[in-house]
Amino acid sequence: MRLILVGPPGAGKGTQAARLVAEYNIPQLSTGDMLRAAVAAQTPVGLQAKAVMDAGGLVSDDIVVGIIRDRIKEQDAQNGFILDGFPRTIAQADALSDMLTDNDMSLDAVIELRVDQSKLVNRIINRADEAKAAGLPVRKDDDPEVFKDRLEAYNRDTAVVIPYYEKAGLLTVVDGMQSIDEVSAAVEAVLSKLDEKV
Repeated sequence: MRLILVGPPGAGKGTQAARLVAEYNIPQLSTGDMLRAAVAAQTPVGLQAKAVMDAGGLVSDDIVVGIIRDRIKEQDAQNGFILDGFPRTIAQADALSDMLTDNDMSLDAVIELRVDQSKLVNRIINRADEAKAAGLPVRKDDDPEVFKDRLEAYNRDTAVVIPYYEKAGLLTVVDGMQSIDEVSAAVEAVLSKLDEKV
């Protein structure tokens, strides 16, 4: 099962990915986590990324693609994986297509968690309030101003991959405004249809 979850920040991709990891026993490949791991392991790509990040720059497509290319070859990803936060651009989507072909792999599905973006800011404020009430640290991303910037960046840069995958016949849209369990059930329905095709 090779799957991409796409949707704006706050849509619930991380929550759904965690459930799928537990159910299918496949890794969630989050570009942020992988970058940090590559930097910590001091891999060649990690050292490149560290130099860019230390200089305050954005890690290039080449570096991100290199990290993904290394990661999908690891043993735990042989039965599949969930991509979260990648691809973010058409160039990355093209690179992913090439690397999957090179490794005799293919994507099974791209699931967009579609949400009402005007309501997302409230969802984020609630998430921050719940964390505070539980005595947990509030994620930096849950600051409403930071979140609005991330939402703008998503709409400007990342949303373009949705028509790309729609054209390829891989995209399924799930209503991300439902409850977590309802979204999970909808995602599960998409994946069970894939199993029927196999």
